[in-house]
Amino acid sequence: MTEATPQRRKKILVVSAHPESRSLNASLTSFAVEHLRAAGHEVRVSDLYAMKWKAAVDADDFPGHAPDRRLDVLAAQGEATLGERLSPDVAAEQEKLRWSDAVILQFPLWWFSVPAIMKGWIDRVFTFEFAHGPSVPPPYSEGALAGRRALMAVTIGARESSFADRGIHGRLSDVLFPLQHGLFWFTGMAPLEPFALYGSLDVPDERFARIQREYGRRLDRLFTDEPVAYRSLTGGDYGRDMRLLPGAEAPGTSGLDIHIRPRGQRDSRD
Repeated sequence: MTEATPQRRKKILVVSAHPESRSLNASLTSFAVEHLRAAGHEVRVSDLYAMKWKAAVDADDFPGHAPDRRLDVLAAQGEATLGERLSPDVAAEQEKLRWSDAVILQFPLWWFSVPAIMKGWIDRVFTFEFAHGPSVPPPYSEGALAGRRALMAVTIGARESSFADRGIHGRLSDVLFPLQHGLFWFTGMAPLEPFALYGSLDVPDERFARIQREYGRRLDRLFTDEPVAYRSLTGGDYGRDMRLLPGAEAPGTSGLDIHIRPRGQRDSRD
């Protein structure tokens, strides 16, 4: 067996969301941090529950916002971001994102999405003029956070077949599309296929050991796996109305899959 080529030291931000410090998600977070550090990477952790992260966007995010002034969230975010007047907790998380080469979101799938506290982290941290806006590169292409990789590590109580083709819950790739495409790719990050742990309500020690081995292999490939090949907004596939041009997709492709380049098809920017 040949020895794996060592990776260059990278900076990785792990954002976790689970209220129980002894949970499966907490164990996976700890494993990922230890595994990545053992490989020589630098890792920072945002444990949102331990941080008692404030989930709701409100005027407190924008110190100096006049109390009698109508709160236009988008405008207030943009002004505070450009003027470096965001609340300290938001500014600290943005700095972690700037610092990172990769971001890992660790969470349980609750009601087909992330827990509210992680949604609040997204809402408050990915501000206008930081993650998107006229002062940063355009979305779905270069993006404000281009150059970074993004991985979701998600635990799911249901069986895998229920999230597969014809599964009652819909395909996992469709369920996670708002995060993969609408958060990661929108801001320029390269989304990797999620690491999904199904049947997470019963994970005996023997199974967890297998999961650790599998997750470890995924973490080892964090910077070498091919990301999901979402189409670029500026790559010539979309018209001025931001709709995919007729015939750009492979025959028989439908649904959200039309926004993924067929294997072998190059982006016109390449």
